[in-house]
Formats: sequence, C-alpha cells, structure tokens
Amino acid sequence: MSRFITHTIESAPEGAKPILQGAKDAFSFVPNLLGTMATSPALLQGYMTLAGIFDKTELTETERQIILMTNNRLNGCSYCMAAHTTLSQMAKVPADVIDALRDNTPIADPKLEALRSFAAVINEKRGWPTDAEVEAFIAAGYSQQAVLDVILGTSLKVMSNYTNHIAHTTLDDAFKPNAWNDPAQAAA
Repeated sequence: MSRFITHTIESAPEGAKPILQGAKDAFSFVPNLLGTMATSPALLQGYMTLAGIFDKTELTETERQIILMTNNRLNGCSYCMAAHTTLSQMAKVPADVIDALRDNTPIADPKLEALRSFAAVINEKRGWPTDAEVEAFIAAGYSQQAVLDVILGTSLKVMSNYTNHIAHTTLDDAFKPNAWNDPAQAAA
C-alpha cells in the first residue's frame, strides 16, 4: 500500500501552500484532508474552489449538509462523516437532521427528507434518476436548479471521499468526538 503524505504548510508543494494557509486562518488548523490533497495542488485548489461555489447555491446550510453527508454515508467515508457532523453542529443544523443523516433514517421534515432521498438517488444511480424521481423532488418544493446543485454537491464529495479512501486520511482531533464508522464496512 502506498503511504500518502499529510502535508503541513511548510512541506506542501508551492502551489498548495497559500491554500493551506487560508485553511489554517479559517479553522486554526490544517485539516488532514487538505494536507493530504496538497500532494496535488490542482486537486486541492479544485476542491476548495468547488466548495466555495457550492456554498453560493440557493440551498441553505442545512440543505447543503444533507447532500454532503448523504454522499459521505453512501460512499462510506468515515473521515468526512465526522468532519461534516462537526461542521453541521457549528452551523446549527438541527440535531435530529444530523442524527438521521448519520443513522440513515428519514428526516422528519418532508421537504428535507425529499432532498436526502434525491441525493441518495443521484449517488446510487450514478446520475441516472428516473423522470418520476426528478418530478417528485421538484413537487416537494425544489427547483430544477436544486436538481443540478445536488449534482454539484455530489461531485464535491467524490473528490474528498475518494481521496480519503485511497490515502486512509487520519481523523483530526477536532473531529474525533463525532467519529463515525460505516455499518456496511463493519458488517464485512
């Protein structure tokens, strides 16, 4: 197995250093995911740019976290589930929503549950929802723009989840209180 480096600002390639410094300024530490991505400054820049764009959608923070955490769960990414649980708590996402996303149970709010279900469909069907699934999502109160924003969030999670799978990224101390293990992997 190849061992991937988790870079510090000092050890990172030149193109990654300013991005890692920005992360440290924002979070007071460099998350291990970003330190690992720094091996490819292009991946790191792409991830951070796409994350910034995703934050500019018309979706609320809760809605964005539903998309991200649904993908984290489906992709079996323990690192990102712990990190996004922490970020969701900091952003005041309702605890019952966070619990439902971590436990793969329905969200009580019907509109948010429609979003969780649709995000799962996009992931599980690799972007091939039926017309009826798209129409049901729109009937729940979402727009065609939101359909495409679910794809945007799913794309963002491919970058981080797959990096963590390949690199076996170590969970940061800041996220350890929200550690999560994929039940599917535990059963295997």
